[in-house]
Amino acid sequence: MEAATTDAGGHAGAPMPARAGLSPALKGTVRVPGDKSVSHRSLIFGTLAVGETRISGLLEGEDVLNTAKACAALGATVERLGEGEWRVEGVGVGGLTQPDAPLDFGNAGTGSRLMMGVVAGNPITATFDGDASLRRRPMRRILDPLEQMGVEVMDAAEGGRLPLTLKGPRDLVPITYESPVASAQIKSAVLLAGLGAPGETVLIEREASRDHTERMLTHFGAEVTVEPYGTHGRKVTLKGRPELKPRPIAVPADPSSAAFPVAAALIVPGSDIVIEGVMVNPLRTGLFITLKQMGASIDYLNERVEGGEDVADLRVRHTGRLTGVEVPAERAPSMIDEYPILAVIAAYAQGTTRMNGLSELRVKESDRLAAVADGLAAIGVAHRIEGDDLLVEGKGSVSGGGPVATHMDHRIAMSFLVAGLAAANAVEVDDVAFIATSFPSFLPLMKRLGAVIEVDTAGGAR
Repeated sequence: MEAATTDAGGHAGAPMPARAGLSPALKGTVRVPGDKSVSHRSLIFGTLAVGETRISGLLEGEDVLNTAKACAALGATVERLGEGEWRVEGVGVGGLTQPDAPLDFGNAGTGSRLMMGVVAGNPITATFDGDASLRRRPMRRILDPLEQMGVEVMDAAEGGRLPLTLKGPRDLVPITYESPVASAQIKSAVLLAGLGAPGETVLIEREASRDHTERMLTHFGAEVTVEPYGTHGRKVTLKGRPELKPRPIAVPADPSSAAFPVAAALIVPGSDIVIEGVMVNPLRTGLFITLKQMGASIDYLNERVEGGEDVADLRVRHTGRLTGVEVPAERAPSMIDEYPILAVIAAYAQGTTRMNGLSELRVKESDRLAAVADGLAAIGVAHRIEGDDLLVEGKGSVSGGGPVATHMDHRIAMSFLVAGLAAANAVEVDDVAFIATSFPSFLPLMKRLGAVIEVDTAGGAR
């Protein structure tokens, strides 16, 4: 594959404003794209295995495609066979080749951070870069443990941000590392680096984060043990320098993407939809648990296991009886990407919803905590921030308005478009171009269900 060509100053072309208006009852059966986290990892593990890995259901959003380009630049053969169908001919642990150009990850925080761990286990030098949004995101949390393992940071922007250059050592040092925050990206970077180190690499987290990396390590033949640690944490031990065996991967539908049609069905009267094949890994279902506590009608149908992940079809029906709840801080790792859409649903509930412990939202594609608060203000929803907690005063209805500033953040754009589907007045957002990073089929899928959304492809106000 060719090297990624994302403009480091942002996405190409003019902004694409959009407006969502009052919609009829949403009906139908749909499937959202493949899980973003599993898609990134399937390409990475295919690269680190010896031989051919076949992947089905891969999310073909810009973030994942940039990871695919990075894997190819590091020596793997990465080929698209058809829609969602890919093959990767891997080079094995420690077998990466030095890239000829910087690895440009566009807006992909997951891809860039995980690939830093991959590069760390190889005696090569690689430069990491991304768009304006990714360049603002903190990377020091990844660099700290990698430096302890012997990786040299040759160059970096202020604060350890992109663009930065890493040089992997000839002999990586295994470490025991306690993550300062519950982050699957930190955990994955350390474990992926640990593949190239002799002996055991140990990662400790006090709050369990999503476990796709541990599951995939096992799937590809690595020796991994996972033990409870404290009340909510885990201790993961990896035996280094395995020979990973290629394995087929069926990527389940992304629960973070499913959150948007789920939310729409819960707030638009008369709605009754089914979303097929959604991952319901217990470390990813915090939003669904919270919504059920609020009184939502969400049923798991046809529960099964596919590719090592728990999967179900979700039937979601509007009941009109949502109430505010308190969301505990320890639930945050299982729903960290879903707080913007939860804030929208909370506005349509009755009473106060308090979301506790949202510090991680401040270091996402945007400062999501501030962006959500500004968006709520723009559509007339009472709210306040107390420290790292967000409180939304639900009135059962939303007046609407805008424009909502999306700050180059796909989840802010999708969340506030959903808000407009049941609002008294249409909700406008300033740019939907970045939705393609995670959910390229969002607009046609929502329209197929009956959502009223207009996009100005010319970049002017409608």
